[in-house]
Amino acid sequence: MPAERPIRLVVRDDDLRRSRLTVFFRLFLAIPPLIWLTLWGIAAFVVAFLLWLAILIEGKAPEILHDFVAGYVRYAVHVYGYVLLAADPYPWFRGRPGYPVDVEIDPPERQSRWTAFFRLVLALPALLLAAALGGGFYWGSTSSSWGTAGGEEDVLWSAGSSAAGVAAIAAFFAWFVALVRGHAPRGLRDLIAYAIGYSAQTGGYLLLLTGRYPTSDPVLAQPFADLPEHPVRIVVTDELKRSRLTVFFRLFLAIPHFVWLALWSIATFFAAIAAWVAALLIGRVPTVLHRFLAAYVRYATHVFAYVYLVGRKFPGFTGRAGSYGVDVEIDPPTRQSRWKTFFRLFLAIPALIIEGALGGVLFVVAFLTWWYALVRGRVPEGLRNLGASCLRYSAQTYAYVFLLTGRYPYASPVLAGRKPIAEQLAVPLPEPLPGDAF
Repeated sequence: MPAERPIRLVVRDDDLRRSRLTVFFRLFLAIPPLIWLTLWGIAAFVVAFLLWLAILIEGKAPEILHDFVAGYVRYAVHVYGYVLLAADPYPWFRGRPGYPVDVEIDPPERQSRWTAFFRLVLALPALLLAAALGGGFYWGSTSSSWGTAGGEEDVLWSAGSSAAGVAAIAAFFAWFVALVRGHAPRGLRDLIAYAIGYSAQTGGYLLLLTGRYPTSDPVLAQPFADLPEHPVRIVVTDELKRSRLTVFFRLFLAIPHFVWLALWSIATFFAAIAAWVAALLIGRVPTVLHRFLAAYVRYATHVFAYVYLVGRKFPGFTGRAGSYGVDVEIDPPTRQSRWKTFFRLFLAIPALIIEGALGGVLFVVAFLTWWYALVRGRVPEGLRNLGASCLRYSAQTYAYVFLLTGRYPYASPVLAGRKPIAEQLAVPLPEPLPGDAF
């Protein structure tokens, strides 16, 4: 577990119940807090400039200015927790601690004048990742989320907008589930909260609340995120060191794998059809087809782990279990519902959309990791773990599509969940409900 961060997300919403009425009108109800957030953001921008001057002169932010900007970041977490369905109570307008999705911010400490002077430039990688995750923005901009308004400020203001990120897509599907079930899906809530937490770190760093750079390590979500047992699991045993030479030529070196993966995909298409027919007839996928499709999912994970710098060494061409540092464990075939099998492609559409959004996050992770590895000869553990989390969801998605399992992909970003209370008390946990599939 990493050392405690100066900006920490706190999630107290464990029952996940949501009012169907307020969920249906959520965006309309959020208009007043969003307007107030915009006004507060304009003031926070001015105060942050004063913080910048104070740190350059004194090396430390005045507490009164720090507290004003910290209150803004905290209120932004509340508002986006409400808008993105990570929390249910109305956030109102004061930003007081105690909201179900909240943030703790340490008092001001001394900061490096050099990093403060170049803070806007240093924050750009974090802003890029925050934009992909889409956990909210912290400048109170009213410009388009696509950054179409002119000026550098508008681009920065829209960089972290939730309109085009993973969190917004997860909230879109959570909205439908909450209307039907009256509670938010646990996996999607955890993913949204993680995105909000990273954006809070980024906003706090950019606004000079802390000199500690944001971390994307999903391990920070473990205090509130669950990761139930799943038939498809990722196992990361790889080290963080990378050869600068192979990193620089990574895409070129991966060309043989791209060719082989394309050829294998053709055979996989017909094998998946055969598995679908067999599962409809006998209620399960034959072992020989299961092994073939499992090897393909595993091999694809190895290849993309290598391409996106999550994995270190050159992968083999067989997809053999245990042969790579970023591996996928897939349980043997079991019986599956014929009805769910018949509509499998239709049922998989939400997971495929989320998988595509996480693919965008994985691309940003690879882009940032590439530059870092060329300079340092290693990859950041936080980015590596986030990339592994994205690959896990991708492997679970395609395992579901190819009928390797009837369990739906689980969107929680953590690689290892917290120990359930029922397990601590030696009490068996109940089976997860269908609405908890995400």
